[in-house]
Amino acid sequence: MKKSLVLSFSAIAVLSANEQVSLESILVSDTLNSKVVKDISNENLKSADLAQALSDVSPSISLVRRSGIANDIIIRGQKKDNINILIDDAKIYGACPNRMDPPTSHVLTNNIQSVEVIEGPYDVESFGTLSAKVKVNTKKPKEGFLGDVNVNYGSYGYSKYSATLSGGTKDIKALISASTESSEQYEDGDGNTLAQQLEKNSKNDINAYSDKYKDMDAYEKKTFMSKLYFNLDDKQEINLSYTANRSDDILYANTGMDAIYDDSDIYTFNYIANDLSTFSKKLKFNTYYSKVDHPMATTYRKNGAMEMTNHMKSKIKGAKLQNDMNLFNGVLTLGLDTSKRSWEGEYSKKMNPYFADSISKTNTKNKAFFAKYDKDINAFNIELASRYDRTDIKTDGNEQDNDYNSLNAYLLTTYKANSSLNLFAGIGKSSRVPDARELYFKNSSGKLVGTPDLDQTKNYEIDLGFEKTIGDFKIKTKLFYSMLKDYIVYNASKVENKFENIDAKIYGFDISGFYYASDELYFDYGLAYQRGKKDEALDGQNDTNLAEIAPLKARVALNYEVGKNSFKASYIASKAWSNYDEENGEQHLGGYGILNLKYENSYIKNTVVTLGVDNVFDKTYATSNTYKDLTLLSSTSDEVMLLNEPGRYVYVNIKYSF
Repeated sequence: MKKSLVLSFSAIAVLSANEQVSLESILVSDTLNSKVVKDISNENLKSADLAQALSDVSPSISLVRRSGIANDIIIRGQKKDNINILIDDAKIYGACPNRMDPPTSHVLTNNIQSVEVIEGPYDVESFGTLSAKVKVNTKKPKEGFLGDVNVNYGSYGYSKYSATLSGGTKDIKALISASTESSEQYEDGDGNTLAQQLEKNSKNDINAYSDKYKDMDAYEKKTFMSKLYFNLDDKQEINLSYTANRSDDILYANTGMDAIYDDSDIYTFNYIANDLSTFSKKLKFNTYYSKVDHPMATTYRKNGAMEMTNHMKSKIKGAKLQNDMNLFNGVLTLGLDTSKRSWEGEYSKKMNPYFADSISKTNTKNKAFFAKYDKDINAFNIELASRYDRTDIKTDGNEQDNDYNSLNAYLLTTYKANSSLNLFAGIGKSSRVPDARELYFKNSSGKLVGTPDLDQTKNYEIDLGFEKTIGDFKIKTKLFYSMLKDYIVYNASKVENKFENIDAKIYGFDISGFYYASDELYFDYGLAYQRGKKDEALDGQNDTNLAEIAPLKARVALNYEVGKNSFKASYIASKAWSNYDEENGEQHLGGYGILNLKYENSYIKNTVVTLGVDNVFDKTYATSNTYKDLTLLSSTSDEVMLLNEPGRYVYVNIKYSF
């Protein structure tokens, strides 16, 4: 049954624009530039960290370890504003210039239904998609009355409690979800906590945690989400949502400060109308507002008596109107998009409430028009799209304001050669403007780290690929070549204006697929490799290796399902870092291979019990390198301090649904 379901699904969906990967049963339909990771709320039970969940299932996504929670991701060697992250079509930007609170940290896995990852410049509907878009879709309310309660315990004192209620009629539906979680400091494979890693590896003892705080919990996090859906009639719908995240006392061991708290709020409003007229197959209007409040300080360190604080705030509001209409047996989409992003921060000390701006209040205003046309021609599917942006950036500081204009476009084609072979090709150009940190950020000494006259980055990319089904075996290969013009990088050799524009190239491939040995036993696998090179070394340097390009990474999983039992064993491995940007803080990282196990049963009515062990053999390893684009501490070897991954992690989850 499982086998026939997967093969039939693959056959009917090969021309869609989404690659669908279910963590539950590997329902896969691969295409050129997109994948959907489904059922995250049920599958990622060990923690609420979305970054961890994505890096565990996709070799092309790498984890940037910042703490026990609130970690970041790299996709095809791209991070921060180079990838565009949306939560229910709303943007949210972290306030921390040091990526303590990336966008992925403001939504938790227990609220997520699916995540769509579009790789490459193949998005015109959203502002700033340079090399990938990550679209997070949270749970929706359903008719009737249903809900679930989750209780989770894990190693290192981890505990999480969450509950969701949903219900209503055909015309009015609502959902509420709440959770609370906390954890002690995790231990790496050598048994060292975050505080102990810092104490053993930091070059300067004053950055270590004081005796009072060295055993404190790693974080505490609470969330609340509510949604309300109205069907005005059979063709029109309105929905509203509100999401709140409240995090306290998050430790960042290889950074000089910790987050005292990190609070965020996301508000959305959507109107959808279907078949209004001949000229409107589907009309959508959405607007959103989000904000983040994030003070980070030295409070818990041995130099805490000085208590330096950098209090950062970020907010963005935006709106989009788009209309789909049938035209010449295809679908034409026209849209307008606008947003205003604000970012500001200030330094203070215990004896000096305010002494300088880290980022003087900066507003980034964008207005755009986009168009997309999608059409099937026999065995071909063609998608052609374009977007024009005008962006104005104004600062309250003494530095220059900036304005940018860009015209982006792409062409995607899919060809169904036969029932078992599909070919893909795409070419596109995208861009993104520099953010306020890259333009205007100042350190606590008043030096201008940002570079106010940066150009916007352009990505010219070509993608090719195919997927082939041979009986119960499926393979898909994608290759990409990205030419980056005016790419924004960090130059550690400079005293000021450390960000600069360069030209660079990133290229690589990934392979994925599955094999069904029987109706009960199947395997899924993935492999990804990227290589990044600067066209020329940075000013004052010789190295042409591009930073944050993860080495070859592979994943293979065995899945066995019979009756009310399921078992999964996954092995994740990475080669050592042999190409890295040493002059800008990166260093050699050893390769690693870890085994994760998970068992699940549903013998008790309406109840699912899950037992799992990650990093079964308690390996000591690190996944993320030490690019000085982040402000990290120096180690005893005069390199930047690494942060090891957690050691063996055992967890149990009990879910009751009604």
